[in-house]
Amino acid sequence: MQDRPLRADALRNRKKILDSARDLITQYGAEVPTDAIAEAAGVAAGTLYRHFPDKAALIDAVLSGAVDELAQLTEDAWVRVERGEAGAMAEFRALAGRYVEHASRDRAIRAAADRMAQEYRFTGDRLQRATDAGRNLVARAQADGDMHPDITIEDVFLLLHTAPADAPPAARERWLTLMLAGFAAGNRPGARVADPA
Repeated sequence: MQDRPLRADALRNRKKILDSARDLITQYGAEVPTDAIAEAAGVAAGTLYRHFPDKAALIDAVLSGAVDELAQLTEDAWVRVERGEAGAMAEFRALAGRYVEHASRDRAIRAAADRMAQEYRFTGDRLQRATDAGRNLVARAQADGDMHPDITIEDVFLLLHTAPADAPPAARERWLTLMLAGFAAGNRPGARVADPA
């Protein structure tokens, strides 16, 4: 038996709850109380729990949207590489920069990156899309001789997980420069350096 579709008012309430949860998580992190989310959404706590049986389910719904954004950024980067519009390492660098900047503005994005670092073996659709596109980028950058051959997608998620999202812009940029240097093929002993174009 299929679930009945939500009524228009229930859909509006669900959206208000998710929007409020996203806003409060962005401001205060995932520890924000459920009652505060319900109050910000203008609904009773019981209404919130009818849509989301517990806080974990609500946080998962919010993070799903953030993971979807990260997945889309990663897929778009891979598409540009596949079309020959950009090199894999250049897209990888730009993508890492976008992740860090997104995480600095939105704690839901940071929480999603943390979730990806912890659950990269899971096969949820959004997470799998991000993983597949990211793995393709890494493999292409390695095939081009631009990324060290021992780098894995797990290393990429670790990179995102450790990003200093709350640091000032100059510190974030310095961190990114140092981390990406460690990924580059030419910066490690015994690394293969790509022939000049």
